[in-house]
Amino acid sequence: MSLRITGLGEEIAAVTGLPWEQPLETWPEDPNLAEKRGISRHIVRLVRASDAPDSEIYAVKETVAEFANREYRLLRQLVHLGAPSVAPIAVVEGRTDTSGQELPCALATRFLPYSLPYRVLLSGNVTAHDVMTMANALALLLVRLHLLGFWWGDCSLSNTLFRRDAEGFAAYLVDAETGEFQKTLTAGQREHDLDIAHFNVAAELEDLSLSGVLYPGMDPIRASDAVIKRYRRLWAALKEPQLLDPQDRHAVERAMRQLQDLGFAVEEVSVSLDGEHHALQFQPKLVAAGYHQARLRDITGLETEELQAKRLLASFDRYRSREEPPRGPIDVSARKWLREVFHPIIALVPTEHQGRIEHAQLFHEVLEHRWYLSEKAGHDVGLVFAAHSYISEILPFRRDSGVEVGGE
Repeated sequence: MSLRITGLGEEIAAVTGLPWEQPLETWPEDPNLAEKRGISRHIVRLVRASDAPDSEIYAVKETVAEFANREYRLLRQLVHLGAPSVAPIAVVEGRTDTSGQELPCALATRFLPYSLPYRVLLSGNVTAHDVMTMANALALLLVRLHLLGFWWGDCSLSNTLFRRDAEGFAAYLVDAETGEFQKTLTAGQREHDLDIAHFNVAAELEDLSLSGVLYPGMDPIRASDAVIKRYRRLWAALKEPQLLDPQDRHAVERAMRQLQDLGFAVEEVSVSLDGEHHALQFQPKLVAAGYHQARLRDITGLETEELQAKRLLASFDRYRSREEPPRGPIDVSARKWLREVFHPIIALVPTEHQGRIEHAQLFHEVLEHRWYLSEKAGHDVGLVFAAHSYISEILPFRRDSGVEVGGE
């Protein structure tokens, strides 16, 4: 039996150099990486592509060849559709140890930088708001997957990674082994996924509660209920018709903006007159997630999470509103905002603190810090002052997951 690696592009070379002749459970693992690894039914290791501290990090999972190849294809399709999921790198088959004994097939995915498993998040200094934003993030992830026709089959906190997104979190699928694509999901299939999610989340949180890790006062059932309730509200807003006042000339525009505020671009909509209710019926037909991300990317080129994009766009819009008329094209203003506002703040971070937090998240938190300091001082302290204060008082104690920090 010979080693066979099926994968993507140049990263095949890096994957080839990993010790495939050794059982995965014996692979050495950096303790700093081990703490970022969530719970899995499989043996999983986080490894670097090389000894370089800034080299790519892969999550490697041992499983059955049939499942590995199927999950590889599903993850490729999810990434192609723009779903929040980890990216597949390779399937490794034909593994044998030094004595010729067969070893399990392995699936390698790219580790999601700055991501955190739920156990790390919920065992820290969290609040009820943090739990609610995690529930919202998981619900939004499930909505986005269902809109793409993907039935997860094992939605859980363990199969999800969370990244900080402004004042909330963004959720990413990390295990698609049980999933499948349909042309469209039926209501019954969606309800089945919701039942699985409800049970899994409640059980996982109850396990944390019994182990004494979960913060006091958190009710696992109530938190699990919040995921389902948030899902239903989002799904209704995106898929169910709304009745609007036909005399209100701005009703349709407001309905569109409400969906955009939820982070969805309305690509196709049906508006008709409902004679029975004497109202306009507004029916979204085709929606796409990432409205603010796409707008920020188009005008600045920045890649961010959705809530980060919304906050950065607000900063840019305020900057543009202060420009002397006549204002130039929006792309010119965007380049000036990047040059005069965004990049100078990022550049203030000293070398020893770089990599602790994503740039967009850092900028958002500096804006929040500015608001806090200004409220305390009774006047606007300014962005640069707030940035220096944040960098000296808060940043040294922050270390988001997925990166190596110099000196630690």
